[in-house]
Amino acid sequence: MADADVVAIVNPLSGVGALPDVARRRTALLERRFAAAGVTGRVHFTDRSGHARELARAALDAGAALVIAWGGDGTINEVASTLARSKTPLGIVPAGSGNGFANELGLDTDPERAIDTALTGGDRAIDAGELDGRLFFNIAGIGFDAVVAEQFNRRSLGRRGMWPYVRIGFRELVCYRGLRYRLVLGQDDEIATNALVIAFANGREYGNRIRLAPNAKVDDGLLEAIVVEDRPPLARLWGCRHLALGHIERTPGVRVRSVETALIETDGDIVYHVDGEIGRARGRATVRVVPAALRVRVK
Repeated sequence: MADADVVAIVNPLSGVGALPDVARRRTALLERRFAAAGVTGRVHFTDRSGHARELARAALDAGAALVIAWGGDGTINEVASTLARSKTPLGIVPAGSGNGFANELGLDTDPERAIDTALTGGDRAIDAGELDGRLFFNIAGIGFDAVVAEQFNRRSLGRRGMWPYVRIGFRELVCYRGLRYRLVLGQDDEIATNALVIAFANGREYGNRIRLAPNAKVDDGLLEAIVVEDRPPLARLWGCRHLALGHIERTPGVRVRSVETALIETDGDIVYHVDGEIGRARGRATVRVVPAALRVRVK
């Protein structure tokens, strides 16, 4: 990778699926905005999972002044995880199904305006969370929402969007069975519960304005821990109205606490997601906040 002021890492499928000419059109738009801003820029396309991470590492090694991620939550997480703890800021052109992280930062979903923000905006230091050694910048979850994310990720890109996510979620609300967990939230809050969801929120929403943690702040040095006790299917469905309205804390059996660390234990595998990307831990996982881990370019 040759030296450049700006490196753009683009997922050519995110947001549109395999449409013809999308790579050419995204490249042309980026090059026009680079020229207008008077910067030297290079554009690289991802072709597999993990490729954005490799490209971001190469951009850092080449001394890029700014790295732009154009894609969904998975692409953004790969680039952000690589830039974390460095001085190089991240610019974001959101092109996912929900764009929860971009919404949290007040970023525009119009590509041209998002590129201009990345090139001319200011830098904001934000926290990261870390679950099982993997960084996240918006929301990580264990249990139900991880299973939903895993099934959603199996769909082809052209068959994604909000409504497929909702359909999968409602199906799993009926079928999923919570596991028995032992939790330690912070230093001393120990909980033993059958949990439907255990989530840790740095940002407020999953995406599409569905707010899991209305009081979360990306720069306060804390994560919002949300523990949802398992309940019968009808009670789960009825409780969803609180999530849709942005006050999940009103749901019976929900505990919310601000934490810097957490420990989760169970028998068997812990299925989790970090910003929608799936992982598994054997029986035990730790969570912590990493204050001011990432510089993000915002308006």
